[in-house]
Amino acid sequence: MCLAYACLVANQNLGDAKKAKNDEFYTQFHDIEKEMNAYLEYDENAFRGKTVLLPCDDPEWSNFTKYFAQNFERLGLKKLISTSYAPNSKPKELNLQPTLFEIESPQFDEVKTASNGKIFTLTRDTTGDKVINVDDLEWQYLEGDGDFRGAEVTALRDEADIIVTNPPFSLFRDFLLWITEAGKEFSIIGNKNAITYKEVFPLIKENKMWLGSTPMSIDLLFRIPKAFAAELVAKGGEGSAWRRIDGEVLGRASAVWFTNMDHGKRHQPLPLMTEADNIKFSKHKEIKGQGYPKYDNYDAIEVPFTDAIPSDYRGVMGVPISFLGKYSPEQFEILGSDAFDGTPPTKKYANKKKVVNGVPMKSNTGTMGCVIRRDDFGPGTYFDVGYPVEAVYKRIFIRHKGADK
Repeated sequence: MCLAYACLVANQNLGDAKKAKNDEFYTQFHDIEKEMNAYLEYDENAFRGKTVLLPCDDPEWSNFTKYFAQNFERLGLKKLISTSYAPNSKPKELNLQPTLFEIESPQFDEVKTASNGKIFTLTRDTTGDKVINVDDLEWQYLEGDGDFRGAEVTALRDEADIIVTNPPFSLFRDFLLWITEAGKEFSIIGNKNAITYKEVFPLIKENKMWLGSTPMSIDLLFRIPKAFAAELVAKGGEGSAWRRIDGEVLGRASAVWFTNMDHGKRHQPLPLMTEADNIKFSKHKEIKGQGYPKYDNYDAIEVPFTDAIPSDYRGVMGVPISFLGKYSPEQFEILGSDAFDGTPPTKKYANKKKVVNGVPMKSNTGTMGCVIRRDDFGPGTYFDVGYPVEAVYKRIFIRHKGADK
């Protein structure tokens, strides 16, 4: 449910967002359905006989709970468990009140409704209509506040086979570790930049986790509280932070699905041209007639576009992180990243001076990552390391499968 507000508005309230246990961004039903269908298309029994846990959720209005409850029998689930944080653990600005559903329930407790999380379970037909669906959800208060790191929700994790949710962005690293240390199947939403986190990238490199079927090029839209929506609208016009769909303001986030559940898309090889054909025919001016420069500080060539990967190059190539949306483990192997400490550069520079549009800057700060040696300082950002080098954005190092043989 919960991509950080700071993910949408750069540098705004970042500290508060990191401290918040739960950032109120709600995944749309069709986004969940499309992603889960990709797993089912690859394996129709992906969920059959499984216990699915939806932690960090708000079962009373969550689309995660709605999707799995409505499709309980079609998916062949054994059990559905959904847990929520206590209202007192959420931003006070939300001014959360108990729903009518909770108030009218026999187990309603005026104290626990604020301080305790809730757990919803679905295992059986409670209504007598011979169908197990959302109407058969049973609930009670948790003993604690619903934090996934507590013993109570951790025990539910250990019971589950598959974990699906949109965890708090500010706690993404902790949440991923919490899942992987238990060896569970999962499908969760996170910011695209998480790809290069030291807690994330090794899992991708070792083929223990990959991106979901939803294309990286699509920024997900999320339902958000009215108070947050009003803030977004007040900050600026429709665009990178929000969009208005059918009259509703939706938060826009640079987010992707991270999963270890297989889907067909990741086994589709990329159609590629040879190095010579790319240089001759590429639609990218950076490649056509230019070729592929080699980095000054890594033993690899620069490939700035995934569709420009040369099919016959046998060495190491640096590609954008967007490559992972097209990555097939049968076609390529991932070797490292310039954003990951496990991939040291071949050269380090004792001194560097940042140069912007030919003008040396007073501050020498700035991440270099992969750099390409240039003849002179042109427009844009460079570093003077005794000669001009131009930095490129975060790169992943790959080579063709079997190229080392």
